[in-house]
Amino acid sequence: MDAAVETDTIVVTAPRLPEAPGERVYSTLPIDPVTLDNALRLDRALSIAPAANLFRRNDSGAANPTVQGLSLRAIGPSGAGRALVTLDGAPQQDPFGGWVIWGGLPPELVARANIIRGAGAGPYGAGALTGVVDLSERTAPGFSLRAEYGERDYLRLGGVGVAGDENLSALLSATVEQDDGWIPTRENRGAADAPLWREALSGAARVQTMQGDVLISARLSGYAEERGSGLVGADSSADGAAASLTFVQQPSGDQLGWRLQAWARESDMTNRFVAVAPDRSSTTPASEQYATPAFGWGANAALRWSNAEIGLDVRASDGETRELFFYSGGAFTRSRIAGGETLSAGAYAEGWRQFGDTLISGGARLDWWSASEGQRLERNLLTNAPTLDVTPEDRSVWAPTARIGVRHDFGDFFLRSAAYAGFRPPTLNELHRPFRVGNDVTEANPELDPETLYGIDTAIGAEGDDISWSVGVFATALIDPITNVTLGIGPGIFPPGVSVPAGGAYRQRLNAGQIDAFGVEADARGALSETLSWRAALSYTDAEVDGGSVAPQLIGLRPAQAPQWSATAGISWQAWSGGAFSADARYESQRFDDDLNTRRLAPALTLDLRFEQDVSENASLFLALDNAFDAEIETGATADGVTLYGAPSAVRIGLRISDR
Repeated sequence: MDAAVETDTIVVTAPRLPEAPGERVYSTLPIDPVTLDNALRLDRALSIAPAANLFRRNDSGAANPTVQGLSLRAIGPSGAGRALVTLDGAPQQDPFGGWVIWGGLPPELVARANIIRGAGAGPYGAGALTGVVDLSERTAPGFSLRAEYGERDYLRLGGVGVAGDENLSALLSATVEQDDGWIPTRENRGAADAPLWREALSGAARVQTMQGDVLISARLSGYAEERGSGLVGADSSADGAAASLTFVQQPSGDQLGWRLQAWARESDMTNRFVAVAPDRSSTTPASEQYATPAFGWGANAALRWSNAEIGLDVRASDGETRELFFYSGGAFTRSRIAGGETLSAGAYAEGWRQFGDTLISGGARLDWWSASEGQRLERNLLTNAPTLDVTPEDRSVWAPTARIGVRHDFGDFFLRSAAYAGFRPPTLNELHRPFRVGNDVTEANPELDPETLYGIDTAIGAEGDDISWSVGVFATALIDPITNVTLGIGPGIFPPGVSVPAGGAYRQRLNAGQIDAFGVEADARGALSETLSWRAALSYTDAEVDGGSVAPQLIGLRPAQAPQWSATAGISWQAWSGGAFSADARYESQRFDDDLNTRRLAPALTLDLRFEQDVSENASLFLALDNAFDAEIETGATADGVTLYGAPSAVRIGLRISDR
């Protein structure tokens, strides 16, 4: 199917309005369908954009759910993520933590992925601080099934099918995955170290019907996963479900387009944390978050005509963490329940106008955010007496934001520039949930303010039949970034009575001043022949923290987990009829695991190889080699000098059956 036909089909059948013409003035990077089809996981597919990263170097196959938030441009990655992820307009962020459970979004489901870099005011709203990942679910009739097996007893079975026509259609999807994992430590490994194993499943169902000119779409989905955390006695689980109902009328000629959408999402999570002996010979229970129930809901509406759109949206979250901690005498002696509610609501107006070869687009929005019903209650389990009872004051803020851009086409060449502002409110997790990783302890902060980003970018490029490319620069100021700030080193007791062992760091989430960043980004893709295509992308970000009076120790340092250079490249070669070979490389310069820039993670270069051969009209076999050169990918470093590593080299074989 050619691109023009595919675009027309999406406009008619997708439960969303088509992309507004004004989006062309902003910095975008589409993910090609082949990358989506071949991806091990969706976040791996998105990582072909160099500065699209989860908080740590591990992908979602090994990363704890609490660090699966996506950020763009390496301005200052965050566990909650500083980019908004939407599927046909519905936010995919967890209602408690703001992260994305990527296992609930198998790549088979996604027909189109577009990365929009820069703060997404306008129709995107809260959370679109460094950009937006705009996903479209599969709507074309057909099916795709994939089964694969690999080293470490890796097994994955997944499939999606769509049946029906434009008047009535249904989608079903299911995925099961398991991986025995690897032990993330190499040097100084002890009996305390264990594999990063994982078991996961997900499913989705959608029914769509046309009633006159209105498309009605109802969707249900769910996921569940369990995983090891790399230490004996430390593991986690996450599960959840989501539902959405969408009404859409596509704009056509003089007919207005409009969308009404409501969605709800519930989630739960558990984490068991341990303290590690100095010689890594054993672990001791440190805390157990045995439940983190959360519920979120939202609605959005938009009205579109030829050169403008207006809309509004609302999102609400309610959740809490339930924990046991202070392990003594073979049992936990304290309990904690902490949580609250948040609400954000906003309205926007966007407009665009074409003047010959010049496109101008801009808009503004106003959001209101509140945090309420917060409470942190800790008890002595032996006496049931409260040891801490804190009720933070309810708070609310208004957040005006805007964006504007212009693009001029010179034949195949273009020049574009944009300026924007965006905001991200703190999540319930950041406000209320403390956590522990090994011997490092991070405290919550119910007094956090929303983050705000101001930025500009400009780029020049070309869009041709044989090659498309762009080169641009950007500058941003991230105000009040929510940062895990180191306030002390163990052993010791820190507020509000937190015990940190030797070799551990005590941190608290703070609005740490400002992060200023300047960067360069470039991408290109093309075809050398009908059988050989290529792509390449590069990102450079010079980011610096000004901690101000809140965190003066951070002044002049680089944000944690923010690499300065990152680059990706790939080739795809149709070696012969029915045979395809691909190679994908990713490079990343050093980054720091901590805010004080004392825990350095070395640069990393990885190469993934894949060969696929048709065995019939509808079936193909593939062989994949991940991390082909067995690169040592440093993913973490502890205060006592232990380095953690990403996945070693592994082979996978698989069978794909589809209707092509």
